[in-house]
Amino acid sequence: MKIDLTETTSSKINAALVQARRDIGTPAIGMVLTLVIVTDEENAYDALKSANDASHEHPSRIIVVIKRVSRSPRSRRDARLDAEVRVGADSGTGETVVLRLHGELVNHAQSVVLPLLLPDAPVVVWWPEGAPADVAGDPLGALGQRRIVDTYATEDPFAELSARAETYAPGDTDLSWTRVTPWRSMLAAALDQQSVRVTSAVVEGEDENPSCELLAMWLADRLQVPVRRTQSAGPGLTAVRLETGDGAIVLDRADGSLATLCMPGQPDRAVALKRRDTSELLAEELRRLDPDNTYEASLKYGVDRLEAESAAAAAKSVPAKSVPAGPVPAKTAPAAAGDAADSADAPEKPAKAPAKKAPAKKAASR
Repeated sequence: MKIDLTETTSSKINAALVQARRDIGTPAIGMVLTLVIVTDEENAYDALKSANDASHEHPSRIIVVIKRVSRSPRSRRDARLDAEVRVGADSGTGETVVLRLHGELVNHAQSVVLPLLLPDAPVVVWWPEGAPADVAGDPLGALGQRRIVDTYATEDPFAELSARAETYAPGDTDLSWTRVTPWRSMLAAALDQQSVRVTSAVVEGEDENPSCELLAMWLADRLQVPVRRTQSAGPGLTAVRLETGDGAIVLDRADGSLATLCMPGQPDRAVALKRRDTSELLAEELRRLDPDNTYEASLKYGVDRLEAESAAAAAKSVPAKSVPAGPVPAKTAPAAAGDAADSADAPEKPAKAPAKKAPAKKAASR
């Protein structure tokens, strides 16, 4: 069932929800949480589809907040709320309310959402993209026990990770962190089977992928070893290599679905490690509503610190014979200046050859 409300209020939306439940014969509320999605028109469909799929595991009231752009001074002054209420087959296993805010109401979204929250139920706020710099300090973010962002959807993921570390508050999380959960589980299980100490690690993945950085920071923080980041063509995270005294532990996933786990003294084995869609990631995050201390520690390890240690580890891995010694750089520097300098010095070399006669003159004078 779908009900459209134009120029409405929060009380009218609540009344429409109650009436819709009665019309479909389910007056009781069997939802476990409220999921608030803050998005725009462009991404609303995909976000709502993922939330509906996740609601099969977590029945919830889904509130979609769409802040409409006002294109004229008059429309910016006029505050208007349009709503769409979906119950039954149109909203997964719960209820869905799509709010479109116009004009001045855009700056007061929390006042519209607050009366629509389920009583005595946790609240989760999710920004599929365009999250504020401080999600815990945002008026809508302050309503939730958990706040979900996705740094993969930003222009500069590395800068975004640094910003998230500075403004972190208990309850913050990131879908880029959720994407590496199977990798962390597999690597932890592999290390449980090997009674050796890890000396270094390498994380390989595509460029500008925050999941690779988060996994590398997790390894560096937990193992207290240098972790080097290398790039590949993807998709996503492709390989992790842990160096130990007995050999390397390698988890390699080249195709995005099936990985190979190699451990010293054991045969190689194939493990399922497929890339998950957004609904699966969201469902995983909704399973826990307590602060994620492991994510906090990994995030606060710092991208800058990881890059500095990665560069130092890469410098140590360069063979000594490849580093020029002594005065070689001073001699080779003029040659690297260009072919023109070489050609200008070439005619003068034969003219300097007679300098060898100088010892003969000294002998004559003696």
